[in-house]
Amino acid sequence: MNVVYIHTHDTGRYIEPYGYPVPTPRLRQFAEEGVLFRQAYNAGPTCSPSRSALLTGMAPHSNGMIGLAHRGFRLNDPSRHLASFLKSRGFETVLCGVQHEGKEPEALGYVRVLHGPGGGKKDGSWDEQNAKRAADYIRGCRPDRPFFLSFGMFSTHREFPDLDGGVNPNYVLPPHPLPDTKRNREDMAAFIGSARIADRCAGIVLDALKETGLERDTLIVFTTDHGIAFPRMKCNLYDTGIGVALILKVPGLPQQGRAIDSLVSHIDLFPTICDLLALEQPSWLQGTSLLPLLDGSAEKVRDDLFSEVTFHAAYEPMRCVRTERYKYIRLYDDHDGHVPANIDDGPSKTFMLDSGLLEEKRDREMLFDLHLDPVERVNLANDSRYEAVRGDLSARLRAWMEQTGDPLLHGKVPVPEGAKVNRRDAISPRLNEFE
Repeated sequence: MNVVYIHTHDTGRYIEPYGYPVPTPRLRQFAEEGVLFRQAYNAGPTCSPSRSALLTGMAPHSNGMIGLAHRGFRLNDPSRHLASFLKSRGFETVLCGVQHEGKEPEALGYVRVLHGPGGGKKDGSWDEQNAKRAADYIRGCRPDRPFFLSFGMFSTHREFPDLDGGVNPNYVLPPHPLPDTKRNREDMAAFIGSARIADRCAGIVLDALKETGLERDTLIVFTTDHGIAFPRMKCNLYDTGIGVALILKVPGLPQQGRAIDSLVSHIDLFPTICDLLALEQPSWLQGTSLLPLLDGSAEKVRDDLFSEVTFHAAYEPMRCVRTERYKYIRLYDDHDGHVPANIDDGPSKTFMLDSGLLEEKRDREMLFDLHLDPVERVNLANDSRYEAVRGDLSARLRAWMEQTGDPLLHGKVPVPEGAKVNRRDAISPRLNEFE
C-alpha cells in the first residue's frame, strides 16, 4: 500500500466537510468517499511542533521540536520521522511542497524532492505548480515499489491572497472568537479565497490517484497543522487552536461518508499507518492506532489527549489535557497577559490590539465544561462543583508530563543554542526583537 499525505497550513476545521461556509467541494467529495474524524486534535497548535508530532508519533517535547524549525529548533532524532521510517522499509519517499520539520528534507528521510525554488506564495501559484508536480509523479511512479508522498501546501497560511471579487466580504461571518466588523469580514473572506486554492490543489492530486487507479492501493491522509491564524486560535490551547481537520481514505474499508466522533490525536496517525501497512510499530511511538475505529471493532481508542506550546515566535509555555467533556489548561510562565508575537500579523490582530487585547489578563489555570461551554469562555477552575474534575485532570496532566519527560517540570525551558526567539513584549514576530 502507498501512502499520500496531503496537508495545509493553518486551516483548523474551516472547510466545507465540517459544516463551515468555506466552499471546498473537492475536500467535501473526498470526505464523502472516506472517513471524517470530527474530534481530531493536534499535539501542539504551532507549525513545527504539530507536524513533528504527527510525523514522529511523539509529543513535541519528547521529539525535541518545541519551537519552529526555520528558527533553529530541531528534532532530537530525525531518523524517527515517518519518511525515514518508511524509507528504511523499502518505500520511495517523496516530498513536494511544504515541510516544517527540518531545514534539510534529506535528513528527514526524503529521497526525492519535487518542488522548485520560490517557497510559499500567497497567490497560490507555488501550491498549484507543486500539485501538478505531485500529480505527474503519481502518473509516472514505479509500479514495483510502494511510495510515501508528502504534498504540503502554503495555503491557508498568511498572507492571504488579495480579494478578487470571488468572495464578497459583505456576506461572510468572521470566526466566532471575533466580532462581526468590516475589517474582520474582509480578513475572513481572504482566508476563504486561500482555502479555495488549497481545495483546488488537493483535487489535482486526488484526480491523479483516481485516474491511475492507484487510489485502490493507497492510504490517503488529509489534515492540517492547527487552527486558523486569527487571534485566540492558532498558538492557543482552546479547541480553536488544537482542533484539526482529518480525513482518511483506506483501501479495503467500505466506510464511505462515515463520520467518527471519538477523540483522536495527530500522534495516532503513525501507529495507524504501521498497522495498515502491516509494519511493526517502533518503540518510540506514544499514540494509539486508529484501526479499531476504522474497522468498526471499537467505538473509542483513548479517553484523553494532550497538547502543548513551549515556543512559537516567543516563549509561551502551556499544556492541556482534553477529554470528551472537559478541558484543563495550565500556563507555566509568570506572564498573565497575551504574547502578541505569537499572534500572526493581520487585520484581525490589528483590530484586537486596537481594542485593548494586551490589557486583558489570563488565568494560570483554566477548566472548561465543553458540553455546557463549547466555546471555552467560562473558567470553572475555582468552581467547587468541579473540584473533583479539576483534580483528576490536573493529575492526568502531571502524570503525562512525567511519563514523557516534559522539561517544564524542571522550570523555565531554555532557548536551544542557535535558535531565535522573540522577546515576550515584541508586538510582531517580524520585528528584530529577540531574547
